[in-house]
Amino acid sequence: MTDAGFAGAGAVRAAHRFDEERLAQWLSAHVEGFAGPLTVEQFNGGQSNPTYKLVTPQRSYVMRRKPPGVLLKGAHAIEREARVLSALETVGFPVAHVHGLCADETVIGTSFYVMDMVEGRIFWDAKLPEIDRDQRGAYFDAMNAAIARLHGVDHASIGLGDFGRPGSYFERQIGRWTKQYLDDAEAGRDPNMDRLIEWLPGHIPDGDETGIVHGDFRIDNMIFHPTEPRILAVLDWELSTLGHPLADFAYHLMMYRMPPLTIPGLVGTDLAAAGLPQEADYVAAYCRRTGREGIDNLDFYLAFNLFRFAAICHGIKGRLVRGTAASPQASRLVADLPILAELGWKQALLAG
Repeated sequence: MTDAGFAGAGAVRAAHRFDEERLAQWLSAHVEGFAGPLTVEQFNGGQSNPTYKLVTPQRSYVMRRKPPGVLLKGAHAIEREARVLSALETVGFPVAHVHGLCADETVIGTSFYVMDMVEGRIFWDAKLPEIDRDQRGAYFDAMNAAIARLHGVDHASIGLGDFGRPGSYFERQIGRWTKQYLDDAEAGRDPNMDRLIEWLPGHIPDGDETGIVHGDFRIDNMIFHPTEPRILAVLDWELSTLGHPLADFAYHLMMYRMPPLTIPGLVGTDLAAAGLPQEADYVAAYCRRTGREGIDNLDFYLAFNLFRFAAICHGIKGRLVRGTAASPQASRLVADLPILAELGWKQALLAG
């Protein structure tokens, strides 16, 4: 089932309107081959950064911008998105081509960048009901191959040596999301989040690695080929940085530990009947592709990511309260917050 609440584009929402003529002038000056007239629509998805479809008679583009209003420090880093997309394109990783970045806030009110509109399929349900049962495993294998390939990219060789700080990824991430959670008083508190904030720092596993991490690698953040189990573009790089690959993979793996909430989850699904790989087999495929013998401390990595995702939803709750949430579906993600926090704490108890 396609989630019509997130799919598609329509009229630009009142809070995210801007001077479209000014944008057209900028596009004419900075995007090779651009020719108007320009029509602007807003995608229904995009919880953090408003995302627009820019339509011209010849072709369409996508624009991502920072939302208007007061923003938390370090959030909505669209400049980083544009940078990592451009870098990954040089090694053939499936991303949309970036045409330009604009930091001049006088154009539309906030910074933005423009990239190709990649045509294909986006799946909003991890069970892939639109796909024939015997083909679903191939789509999962394509995701597995893509994240393994990302984690094998030499970040320094593509100009991303300073894209984040190497080492101590979990300490820094736990500190970052804890601070954002505690600082956003308007969004309130959750008892399981408070428990996780106390538990996580003392249970970080030994060992560290550094690579490019996407930060939000989910099936609904990928554009697949219209008819083939092949990824044409991985979307939504706002949370990307240099970090621990196993943190990134465990975030992707959360689909096996979550029910079907606002984002895709597989808990309660008969995987064999649905033609989907078991969690252990999916982990083994990633390990085979990345040269690992297995993943120790997987329960910690999952607890950390459930906390992190709950913290992201907490941030959306704060933006909803302040009237700056980018998507009309923000309230649905906010409703998932206590469920995610509870799942995170249960996962922490499993980790011991």
